[in-house]
Amino acid sequence: MGKDVIVACDFASAAQTFAFLDCFTQEKPFVKIGMELFYAEGPSIVRELKARGHKIFLDLKLHDIPNTLKKSMVVLSRLDVDICNLHAGGTIPMMKAALEGLTREDGSRPLLIAVTQLTSTDQETMERDLLIRAPIDEVVMHYALNAKAAGLDGVVCSPLEAKKVHKTCGASFLTVTPGVRFADGDTGDQKRVMTPAQAKEVGADYIVVGRPITAAADPVAAYRRCVREFVDC
Repeated sequence: MGKDVIVACDFASAAQTFAFLDCFTQEKPFVKIGMELFYAEGPSIVRELKARGHKIFLDLKLHDIPNTLKKSMVVLSRLDVDICNLHAGGTIPMMKAALEGLTREDGSRPLLIAVTQLTSTDQETMERDLLIRAPIDEVVMHYALNAKAAGLDGVVCSPLEAKKVHKTCGASFLTVTPGVRFADGDTGDQKRVMTPAQAKEVGADYIVVGRPITAAADPVAAYRRCVREFVDC
């Protein structure tokens, strides 16, 4: 898979999700299903979106003991999503166990990426709430190296860190970056942000965009603007 815009379908129900996606008559956007929608609708929402031709990033940010993660990933592997994720903070053994569970008997599997630090977390918050004193970009690089050591395909990181992740872990190590906003848009609760064009410049492989598209007056136009700035230009 190459560079792409992933639309965060952070809706409360399947009905809202399909109503939004029905606006797209020419495109089949790559979509992210997060915790709210998955917990509301269960695996059926994944199966229906796959049947409609969408690629899916299943964003559940799993974090548990290695044995539990392995068993959970066995179940998720049956849903045929394209990307799924976990928290890098769960340690290398947890990530290795998850990768083992996600890999099917024929050797195929979705891409597996690790969340480093949430884009709502800044240096001050990390130090105050998590008692992590190292610079945030150093923490992100350490988590990225752990993910690579565990055999994962990449990380979720701020676009501010994408370039350094590639320098540290290699060009083929994927960076999936939320925290993307238009230059003329509201940053909301995101603290480490870039525009789609800036994210492209620093080498992000995928950008995850939610409210700037889903809450736009014209979601299709907003999506096309993202694609134009991140993929086409």
